[in-house]
Amino acid sequence: MIGVKRRWDGFGRSCWEWTLWLLLALVAGRSVGLWGESAFVERQRFRSSDAHQGVGVDGRRVYAVGSRSITAHDKWTGQPVARWKAPPLGPWIHLDSAVVLEGKIYCAHSNYPFLPMTGSVEVFDAASLKWLSRHTFVDPPGSCTWVDWANGHWWACFAHYNGPGGEPDKDHSWTTLVQFSPDWQELKRWRFPKAVLSRFGDFSCSGGSFGADGLLYCTGHDEAEVYAMRIPEGGGELEFVSVFPLTCFGQGIAWDRSGNPPFLLYSIKRATKEVIASALRRE
Repeated sequence: MIGVKRRWDGFGRSCWEWTLWLLLALVAGRSVGLWGESAFVERQRFRSSDAHQGVGVDGRRVYAVGSRSITAHDKWTGQPVARWKAPPLGPWIHLDSAVVLEGKIYCAHSNYPFLPMTGSVEVFDAASLKWLSRHTFVDPPGSCTWVDWANGHWWACFAHYNGPGGEPDKDHSWTTLVQFSPDWQELKRWRFPKAVLSRFGDFSCSGGSFGADGLLYCTGHDEAEVYAMRIPEGGGELEFVSVFPLTCFGQGIAWDRSGNPPFLLYSIKRATKEVIASALRRE
């Protein structure tokens, strides 16, 4: 049985703990001089055995994604309600993030850390978690770490790494965002700005999700922060807008776009196997 630890707003933390956390967040934000008085504020968290790679969300459920498994949780209580696990001899190697659309879960998938890099989008039924289909990328420009749907297009990130899992002649600056048509025809490409690459360390972009403000929000592999970027027309390089602290450490993220404001950003904390929902408070 997966334990459930439910926290809404400040419940479950003492006053001095919240005060200390907010002061540290404020100092961190001012030290980089980017996010001013805005910050992500935690609203909920619960445990999940599959909070390892990423997370997806719809109007009723939250989907924690492991490398070869997915657990669906009740959105309000955190209780697990369904689970899918890849068979031992199945083709699934490394699932990553998830986006939920019209009753289907779309998961980024790669063969990380093996080379040459391959990538696909694995599609599951959101109600039963039954695997339905896949789209395979032919000669992808990296390791597929996340996918999203926004503005009538598919978007996918293809990562490169400085260390294990990376190609010998390419470092993480080769990480690429690609825009696709609804039937997965490639349209445009963008590289990540140096301001974000420098914060990825030796790894790359692990999560990405478009916010209601039209900005792309991304996470790295290890840092407890989220990077907001703007998509320039015509391809080229993403425009760095801001960085926000977050109570997780990289991995896949997903904005909850199913309801009314305040919109929540779902993330995971791999070390403690927890799913976290946070609201972006703008001052």
